Amino acid sequence: QVQLVESGGGSVQAGGSLRLSCAASGYTSSTCMGWFRQAPGKEREEVAFIDDYGRTRYADSVKGRFTISSDASLHLQMNSLKPEDTGMYYCAADLWCLRNNRYWGQGTQVTVSS
Repeated sequence: QVQLVESGGGSVQAGGSLRLSCAASGYTSSTCMGWFRQAPGKEREEVAFIDDYGRTRYADSVKGRFTISSDASLHLQMNSLKPEDTGMYYCAADLWCLRNNRYWGQGTQVTVSS
């Protein structure tokens, strides 16, 4: 059973930075992981993703500002934050890199004020 616990959310002014972390357990070596976010009244969207080869992809809205990385945990370094980055951020893990084997964390709130 995969368990994901996010941390690092908070409130910051526009232009500031935050670093999110996701502690994962129960995953295999062939696990793809990512960060998603959901703003009030909007659908959940993918922000950044890293596969089991270390290849990354980013939403166009965060390219050049956010960086996903993994060591013992999954991280999301968020720089030059904008008010539109506000939302609940979720960590996700796809066992065997299969979307139908996706597990979610409980989420951490990010609020960016102008």
